[in-house]
Amino acid sequence: MVTVAVDANGADRGPAEVARGAALVEGVRVILFGPRAEMGEGAPHIEVVDAPVSIAKDPDPARAVRRTPDASIVQAVQAVADGRADALVSGGSTGAALAASLFTFKRARGVHRPTLAVVVPVPKAPFLLLDAGANVEVRPEHLVQFAHMGAAFMEAVMGIERPRVALLSNGEEPGKGPEVVVAAHAELRDHPGDLNFVGNVEGFAIGTGAADVIVADGFAGNVTLKVMEGASAALLGAVRDAAMSSTRAKLGGLLLKPALRGLRDELDPEEAGGAVLLGLRKLGVVPHGSFGARGFARAIEVAARGVEHDVTGRTYERLAAAGALRKVSEAAASLPDQ
Repeated sequence: MVTVAVDANGADRGPAEVARGAALVEGVRVILFGPRAEMGEGAPHIEVVDAPVSIAKDPDPARAVRRTPDASIVQAVQAVADGRADALVSGGSTGAALAASLFTFKRARGVHRPTLAVVVPVPKAPFLLLDAGANVEVRPEHLVQFAHMGAAFMEAVMGIERPRVALLSNGEEPGKGPEVVVAAHAELRDHPGDLNFVGNVEGFAIGTGAADVIVADGFAGNVTLKVMEGASAALLGAVRDAAMSSTRAKLGGLLLKPALRGLRDELDPEEAGGAVLLGLRKLGVVPHGSFGARGFARAIEVAARGVEHDVTGRTYERLAAAGALRKVSEAAASLPDQ
C-alpha cells in the first residue's frame, strides 16, 4: 500500500480540514504532520505525528526550511526521504514545500529545474499547464525539459498516448514570443525525440483542446492559471445571479440546475488535486491552501497514483531518451545538486 506524508499546516481552513480530507481517502496510508490537538487521532489508515510548528507564512522559505528542522513540512519531506512514505502532499506554502523538497529529495540527475504542473479542469478538454509558478525566469533548455516531463506525466497518470505538447506564446508562428520561447520552439521542432510537439498556442486557444500539455515560464503560467480560475468563478457567479434575478429566471434555473451543477464540478480546481512537483527524485503534490476536505483527498489520491505509475521514473526515462538531460559540462558549470 502506498504511503503519503501530508503537511497539514498552512491550509486556509486549518489542519482539521486537511485531516478530514485524509479520512476520505481509501486504499492509501497517510502520515499527517501537524498539531495533534487540532487534528485528533484520525482513521485507522492515518498516523498522526504531532508537529505544530509551521513555516507556511515565512517570507523566506529557503532560510526557514534550513533553520526549522521541527517544522511540519520539513518533517513530512524527511519522512519521504527516509522511506517511511512514498510521496508528499503539502497544504501550506508552495515556496516552503518546493524549498524543503529541493533540499532533501534533490533534483533528478540531469534536471535543470523542478517544475509545478497543474491539470486544468476545462470541460471536455483538460490539459496540463507547466510551469505554474516555480520558475519565473527560465532558459530554453528548461522549457524543453518541462515539455518532456509534462508529456510523461500525462502518459503515466492521465493515460493519454502521445499527448500533444505546445508552447504558450503570443502567436502560433515559430518566431513569435520572447527569445527563450523562440529558441525552445526551434529545439523542440528540430529535435522532438518521441515528443508530439504541435508548436505554439495563444492564450485564447487554452481550453479548446488544441494541446494536452501547455508549457510556459512560471510567471506566464501562474498568471494564466489564476486568470482562468478567476474568470471561471466570475462566470459561474454571474450565471447564478442571473438565474435568481426574477421569478421566471428562478423557474428556468431550476430546470438548468443539474446541468449547471455538473459544469461547476467540472470547473472545480479541487478536482485536479493541486500542482505536482516534477523533476525531483521523489513525488510531491501541492494543493491550493483554500481547498476543502475533498480537494485534499484528491491531492492524496493524485500523489498515490503518481507513485503507483512511477511518474518520477518515467519522467526521467523520457528525458534521457530525448537527450534532454543536462550535459556533464553544464552540470560542472552550475550549482551542484543539493
